[in-house]
Amino acid sequence: MRFTNAISKDKVPFMKNPIMMVLLGVFMVVWGSTLIHTTDMTNWIMENALVFIFGGVLVFTYKKYQFSDLTYLLICVYLILHVYGSKYTYAENPFGYWLQDYFDSSRNHYDRIVHFSFGFMLAYPMREMFLRIFKFPTWVAWILPIELTLSISGLYELIEWAVADIVFPEQGAAYLGSQGDIWDAQKDMFLATLGAILATTIVSTIKKTFKIE
Repeated sequence: MRFTNAISKDKVPFMKNPIMMVLLGVFMVVWGSTLIHTTDMTNWIMENALVFIFGGVLVFTYKKYQFSDLTYLLICVYLILHVYGSKYTYAENPFGYWLQDYFDSSRNHYDRIVHFSFGFMLAYPMREMFLRIFKFPTWVAWILPIELTLSISGLYELIEWAVADIVFPEQGAAYLGSQGDIWDAQKDMFLATLGAILATTIVSTIKKTFKIE
C-alpha cells in the first residue's frame, strides 16, 4: 500500500487497486442508501450537487493525477459523512440528535462535525495535490491547505445563502441547518479551518518524528 509515500510516482490501474475498489464500493452503498431512504429529496439533490461534480473529477483524473490510497481514504470518509447528513438534512440527523441528548446540548451538532471534518480530512489531500500536481515547495504545501480551507468555507457559506435565499427559498431552513444560530456561518468556517490546522500539525509532527518524506 502507498499510505506512507504520498508523492510516489508509482501508478496502479484502478481495477488492480483493491483499496480503491473497496472505497468506491462502500461509498456507493452508503450513497445509494441515503438516496433511497432520504426524508427530503430536494435537499438531498442540493446537498449532493457538489458530490457529483467532485466525484466525477476524481474518476476522470485518476489515471493522470493519481494520489495515495490514504488521500482517497480520507476523501471517502469525508464524503460519507457529508452524504449521511444529506439523508436526513443536517439539522435533523439522528446521530446528531444522539450526541445532543448524550451531551445535553442545545442543538444538533452534526453539521459542526462535517464542517470540522472538511478541514481535518481534506487538508492532507490538498497538500498532496499541491506537491504532486503543482510541484509547490513543501512549506507552501503546508500553508495553502489551511488558507484554501478557509476560502472554500467562506465561498460555501455564500453559496448556501444564495441557494437558501434566492434559488430555493422554501428549502432555505433545511439546507442551511443554522438552527437559529446567527453566528452559524462563522462557526462553521472556524471549525473547518481549525480542522485543517490540526491535520497539518499532526501530519507534520508524524513526518518529522518518523522522518517520512
